[in-house]
Amino acid sequence: MTEPSSASSPASPELQARLTLAHKLADAARTVSLGLFRQHGKTDNKLGDKGFDPVTQADRDAEMVMRDTLEKEAPEDAINGEEFGVKDGTSGWTWYLDPIDGTRAFISGLPSWTSLIGCVYDGDPKIGIIDQPWLDERYVGWTDGAESHIRGEISPLKVDPEEKLTNAILSTTDPFILTPSERGAFEHIRQTVRLTRYGLDAYAYARVAAGDMHIVTETGLQPHDIAALIPVVRGAGGIACDWTGAPAKLGPQLVCAATQQIMDQAIISLRRSAGRKSRIGID
Repeated sequence: MTEPSSASSPASPELQARLTLAHKLADAARTVSLGLFRQHGKTDNKLGDKGFDPVTQADRDAEMVMRDTLEKEAPEDAINGEEFGVKDGTSGWTWYLDPIDGTRAFISGLPSWTSLIGCVYDGDPKIGIIDQPWLDERYVGWTDGAESHIRGEISPLKVDPEEKLTNAILSTTDPFILTPSERGAFEHIRQTVRLTRYGLDAYAYARVAAGDMHIVTETGLQPHDIAALIPVVRGAGGIACDWTGAPAKLGPQLVCAATQQIMDQAIISLRRSAGRKSRIGID
């Protein structure tokens, strides 16, 4: 993969260095995941008798290759990964890794899974990568910009300027994991928008940043699910909030919209369920 184009690269040398490292992590994870997609072997269930939370060799191996790279190139940075947990650091920077976001799609042979890499400084997401290796699509965001790397072509990312919720395309991964209160709030939005699509996991946020979709709302998310998404959407000019309408935190409720107008209309429904205990999300 190529590095960010000079016209859109972050100005801060420290941020640029970590963005270059983020690409290196995505390249490493991509090599692993592509080698196992549609031939992933055994699927384990992390929840046992309490439910189904799948994990494969690809999840574990892709995260490990990223962690190994970070240990060599940024040993002072903290790491928070879905499969191998937390490693403390001293730099103030934390890398959030979700090697296969959308493991259910991965084991089903569907190319809507992604690898997520988020780099956060002092609690503030600064860099995000949403990488879909099978389609050769990478969506990259930072504090003041975003771009796509799609089959060798680098292009700026920009959200669609649509302002009306009634014209919007909405997505959530699975409405059936929502609590009754959350589902009621989501249903109100679903009945308002023009079109709703399901099952896209983090890929939906990438398409908001690319200007095709307009709003994604989810709950039950963990920090490694969210950290990469916020810089991509914000860098493309979009809005990322929790369900109260406040700036997004690292979980558990997230809504990303193309414009402030769409966000404001959606929050009228979402705030009734904001802050309530969510069910564990799906991957």
